[in-house]
Amino acid sequence: MLNRVILIGRPTRDPILKYTPSGVAVTTFTLAVDRPFKSESGEREADFIPVVTWRQLAETCANYLRKGRLTAVEGRIQVRNYENSEGKRVYVTEIIADNVRFLESSKSNSNGHQKDDPFQDDGTPIDIDENLPF
Repeated sequence: MLNRVILIGRPTRDPILKYTPSGVAVTTFTLAVDRPFKSESGEREADFIPVVTWRQLAETCANYLRKGRLTAVEGRIQVRNYENSEGKRVYVTEIIADNVRFLESSKSNSNGHQKDDPFQDDGTPIDIDENLPF
């Protein structure tokens, strides 16, 4: 049996970090993932997928993952259910992530280049010292 999912999208808000009564870190966030087609009106639609991370990964996401930052999530689909206060059974489908990759720098500006990137070509010539020993 195999239950594996890989998603690439953008968080709709910063992750929310909480701790269980036993002190285990857990974060939750929603990942907006574009659908590969447009609606009849020509607009791009997206799915909003709940993601849960645990332990060290949860703390890393809470510290570095931000709303709108292109992110890859790898994990498994989990379906759980509970009875709400009205006595109705509620089903929740979410991704339990075991790997989260940040695909954009947190310091990207509007044109996608890093701010203060020492390797960014700004068009100015580079002086090379001909007396280098190598």
